[in-house]
Amino acid sequence: MHDPFEESLRDLLRGAPAESADSARLDRVLKAANRQVGAGDLFKLLGHWFEALMIGLESGTVRKVPATRRLHPAARAAHKAE
Repeated sequence: MHDPFEESLRDLLRGAPAESADSARLDRVLKAANRQVGAGDLFKLLGHWFEALMIGLESGTVRKVPATRRLHPAARAAHKAE
């Protein structure tokens, strides 16, 4: 049984010198694309890290002034049971 797809794969595997130049070009393009994707992932990671840091700092600075138990005179009178 003759399979044209298998035959084309065999031709590709045999490889001609002109195809090796195409293969080298493809390797260069794939390496460049891989670097770009890696750089994008790195920037995304740094962005998430920065966002998490800012959320942590914001939740840590909710109370800039320490809480006190002393109430203002007007507030004390309003909460006093009569």
